Amino acid sequence: MTRKGCPNRILWGPAQEKAYQTVRDLMSRDSVLRLPDTAKEFILRTDASDEGIGAMLLQEHGGKPFPVSYASKKLSGAEKNSSTMEKECLAIVWGIKKFELYLQGVKFVLQTDHKPLTYLNSAKFVNNRIMRWVMYLQNFDMRVESIKGSDNVGADFLSRVCE
Repeated sequence: MTRKGCPNRILWGPAQEKAYQTVRDLMSRDSVLRLPDTAKEFILRTDASDEGIGAMLLQEHGGKPFPVSYASKKLSGAEKNSSTMEKECLAIVWGIKKFELYLQGVKFVLQTDHKPLTYLNSAKFVNNRIMRWVMYLQNFDMRVESIKGSDNVGADFLSRVCE
């Protein structure tokens, strides 16, 4: 919206307002959004796209994962020029920082659909930025799991909200 050539106005009519209210109501219902329970394990799902990054904090209730919180961020110009690996790693670091209050000092599961990131602790990187992020991530007690992209719909959607 702030870049040259983008429209300066957002057309927001009754249809857009109704859709917004419906989505907001659905996402805040008890059947969808849950309060965090410190006795249960947290699950963090992250994803990156060309325009943004997204993260979902979840916990299992009755064997099904339910969201505790959502977060997304539009990438800066420099961040957009990063490699896919760097964007996905940025999404993880940003997601952990966003939900650090819940994740510091507890075991949690990090789920990503970018399989190379499952080897973060054992791989040797020549990229200094990723190396710094790996050192930061070592402060957390997490198990990294690879999931199918079709199972990472929430974080994927959040990373594309800015497009």
